[in-house]
Amino acid sequence: MSVSGLNRIEKKAAFSLASVFGVRMLGLFMILPVFAIYGEQLTGYSPMWLGLAIGAYGLTQALLQIPMGILSDKFGRKPVILAGLVVFLIGSVIAAMSDTIYGVVLGRAVQGMGAIASAILALAADLSREEQRPKVMATIGMCIGLSFTLAMILGPIVADVFGLSGLFWFTGLLTIIAMFMIQFMVPNSVNKAPRGDSVALPAQILTLIRHPQLSRLNWGVFILHMALTACFVTLPKQFIASGLALENHWQIYLPTLLGSFFLMVPFMIIAIKKQKETPMFSAAVTLLTVALFSLWLLPTGFWSLVLSMVLFFTAFNYLEATMPSILSRIAPAGLKGSVMGVYSSSQFLGAFVGGILGGFIASQYGEQTIFLVMAIASLVWLLLTFGMQKLKKSKSFSFATSITCEQEAEQMAEQLINMPGVIEATLVHTEAVAYLKVDEKSVDLLAVKALLQG
Repeated sequence: MSVSGLNRIEKKAAFSLASVFGVRMLGLFMILPVFAIYGEQLTGYSPMWLGLAIGAYGLTQALLQIPMGILSDKFGRKPVILAGLVVFLIGSVIAAMSDTIYGVVLGRAVQGMGAIASAILALAADLSREEQRPKVMATIGMCIGLSFTLAMILGPIVADVFGLSGLFWFTGLLTIIAMFMIQFMVPNSVNKAPRGDSVALPAQILTLIRHPQLSRLNWGVFILHMALTACFVTLPKQFIASGLALENHWQIYLPTLLGSFFLMVPFMIIAIKKQKETPMFSAAVTLLTVALFSLWLLPTGFWSLVLSMVLFFTAFNYLEATMPSILSRIAPAGLKGSVMGVYSSSQFLGAFVGGILGGFIASQYGEQTIFLVMAIASLVWLLLTFGMQKLKKSKSFSFATSITCEQEAEQMAEQLINMPGVIEATLVHTEAVAYLKVDEKSVDLLAVKALLQG
């Protein structure tokens, strides 16, 4: 079993779980580029209800993300993921059969109740070794980004051919495909990652919410997804006003998103090669702020919209790809599951607030004001980034230990933290596991293992 690359089970887990995650997110995202137009045909339409329909899934996702992860720890990953997909399918059917805006809101809220993200990430942790886990998680992250791109392209095409209800029926079909993939493609769990690494621990949530560095990222992902959802309350209408028919919107989303992927490469290179991750992070938030202000200030024309969208998605894609990586590096040892739980809940809550706020602003102050409010929120985020600490190069490991009591755990933790290259050590005697954050260049892992197993 090679430690330098993914083994057969890890490759299969990475591909299948990334596909399941991507298929499900594709169904959630496809509504974004079309609902501002098709929603007007529904009984009971108003800008407020439109925003609620777009963001409703975010509230139920945010509320149930952590409980579903805990349930997967108790009843098994696959049963909870399958149950979540069934709930998501029910929500898709409710939305597809509704001819009122209220029915669509209900359907979207039920979709969000199938909150399987934490359970999928926990299963990915179970099926991968510690040193290969970042690659598996990165594969899942890339697939989410790809699903968003495909959703922007497929949404207008599917809605043009089959209508709004057809869009939800298509989402239901994707969900059934995901269920078969979970059942027949995803390997059964062959090893169990330490609990703190894979699922959220409720006792730690409040402490992590108050963590000064983690809270900056949690607020950041909240604002990022709030801005995304709020902007799509009005963006499709603006493209139509600029002369582009809805069925042709994919012609602008495809080059815009592809262009933004190329433009984010310099950000990545400078951040990694020059070790300027924190400054480049602030630069990306600055670019997001500029994009939102340009959407507000520039005349609503085709090319000004294209320019603003390229800037927006360059920043969005870079931040979306970078934040989970930063999060895992500053997460306290042994609490990655809890950290990701809070982060995911913040992300989905941002989507909900964005829909509500976008609809409210559009109904009270005009749709153009949405961009101004989101630009101000992004500016607040930019100010928060100035307090980010420089990231240390580190790697996290978990080891089985011989400890049996709390006193022994405290003594061993003290010995570990004094060893060269050990940045942080957390020992959980009830699980007989040690979580370590280390500097790989200076740590002696053999000496660490010898101490832990002595």
